[in-house]
Formats: sequence, structure tokens, C-alpha cells
Amino acid sequence: MPFFRSVILCADDYGLSDGVSRGIAELAKMGRLSATGAMTNMSGWRRAAPDLKPLKERIAVGLHLNLTTGSPLGEMPHLAPTGRFPALKDILARAFKGQFDRAEIAGEIVRQLNAFEEAHGEPPSFVDGHQHVHVLPGVREPLLEVLKERGYAGRIWLRDPDDGMASILRRPIGRGKALIVKGFARGFAQEARTAGFSTNQGFSGFAPFDLSVPASRIFETAFSHLGSMPLVMCHPGYVDDELRSLDPAVESRVAELDYLRSDAFGTLLQERGLKLAPDLA
Repeated sequence: MPFFRSVILCADDYGLSDGVSRGIAELAKMGRLSATGAMTNMSGWRRAAPDLKPLKERIAVGLHLNLTTGSPLGEMPHLAPTGRFPALKDILARAFKGQFDRAEIAGEIVRQLNAFEEAHGEPPSFVDGHQHVHVLPGVREPLLEVLKERGYAGRIWLRDPDDGMASILRRPIGRGKALIVKGFARGFAQEARTAGFSTNQGFSGFAPFDLSVPASRIFETAFSHLGSMPLVMCHPGYVDDELRSLDPAVESRVAELDYLRSDAFGTLLQERGLKLAPDLA
């Protein structure tokens, strides 16, 4: 019997737009994904949440904590005085200057978790962050506190977007982004484990700044030099007007969708002895 190694393939941004959600649900039904993270502050979340219920036994569904796109679910006078989240560059500047109101951040984390449970009917299987905001200073601390207060320690896992330096350097595609995020995530995995949460060990799937790189090359690279409990992120979906108004990553989502449902992706997994799994193994 051949040995197949488990890897989580997680599609981010469920609920960002109807087209993105529809593409992710289709891939999940095909068995071409094993997890997805939901953006519960977006209006598309409540519309698309019912489509995940029949898939509960097939994929892990988590909270994709969002502080950079759309609007918060409650008032955030410090972070979002206009009623809209700031851009990532502004979030980063505030994080590393220690300018977050942690009580305000905690309140929004609670609201997004509540929105998840209200629509999905149960707690998330995991928590990660849109644009990796969950690991930032001033966000990771209230996040761990809120999750512990809700009794999630030992019940859910958290995404660590860090990876070993050797693995990152051996993957030429997306290397720059991976190194930047590695810096943001420093110490997060240890803090999460100390708080009682497991994390993946090994992370890949960064798209290159050069959008002309084919999806096949991106995934061939992402599924290489994997860690001991690896997670690969992806961003598939259909394009619609809602998506165009929210996110610059448009055509790349269709390219990822097409590749993940192709025979070529199935062959890649088979040749590398990999199977998609919804949980850390």
C-alpha cells in the first residue's frame, strides 16, 4: 500500500463575494480542498454559509479574521472611525507602533466569531486571518484571550503563516512575501501553543508579485518542501462585480480555480504522495 502524507489545502476568503464562495464550495464538493476560512463581516457570508453545511464532514470551516476589508460588525472608533477598515499598510504601521486599542480589537473578534456561529451553527474548526492580521502585535494577544475565554483551547487550531527558512528559500515563487510574513509571525506559534492551541507546522501558497506566473507553477512550488504538519493556502473563485469592487486579485482567482479542479492537480497530489486532510495530522 502506498503511503500518502496529509496536507491541509485551505481556500481563504469564503464570503468575500458570491463568486468566490461559489467557486470554493464547488472545489470542496469535488474533494479538491480540505478547509476554508470565512470572512464573517462581509455581507456574502450569510448568503453563502448554508452551502457549507452539507460539507461539514468533508472540509474544515474556520474564521478568516478580517480587519482590512469592508466594515467592522460594530463601532471601532480607533481602528475604523469612518466605518470602514483601513488598508493593510495602515494596519501594519499601527501594529508595530503599538497603536491598537486591544479592547476594541477583542470586541470585533467576538463579533466575527458570533457571526460565524450564528450562521454555521457551531464553533470554527480553526482561526486564521485575512492578510495574516491575526499574528500581528496587538491582535494576537486579544485573539488568544478571546479564544481561551470561549473555551476553544484544545478544541480548535490556529494557522501559523511562518515556515522554516530553508523551506522558504527553496521555493522561488512567492519567496519575498513569505519572508515578510515570517517576520510578522515571529513567536506566534509558541504563544498559541502556550495558550493551549495547536498550529500547523509548515506553510506555503504565497502567490508571486508577478501575476503572469501560471497557477500550475504556483501550486507545484507550494506543494514542495513541506513541513511536518503542512498547510497550503489558496485563493480560488469566480469573478463578479462584487469581487472587482473589493479586491485587486481577480483573474488569478479564476486561474487557481481552474487548476485545482483539473486532472493536472490530481496528478500532482498522486505523484507526490499527498492527500488533502481537514485537520492537523
